[in-house]
Amino acid sequence: MEQQKLPNSTLILVFGIISIVTCCCYGLGLVFGIVAIVMAGTATKLYMENPELYTGYQNVKTGKILSYIGIALSVIYLIYVIYLFSTFGMEGIMNMNEELMREYGL
Repeated sequence: MEQQKLPNSTLILVFGIISIVTCCCYGLGLVFGIVAIVMAGTATKLYMENPELYTGYQNVKTGKILSYIGIALSVIYLIYVIYLFSTFGMEGIMNMNEELMREYGL
């Protein structure tokens, strides 16, 4: 019997990478990470039913790990942003940005 590629294994890996890259985009990394984990769960279930039939499970495992990392980084960043807004407010954050721009000559 010929082995076939596990469905969405490459997409899970790509979404895991995107979740890390977009972790500082106000929750976008969180969305990609959660979607990748849900897809990885489905792919893992399919693979465990008949492992000799599929290849590409390593991509699923790697994508799942990257998704967990991306979700963790996204949550940490969102907590930081919420802390900034609750502490300084919008006006305080804008003042910080202006000071940084003046300091670095931007």
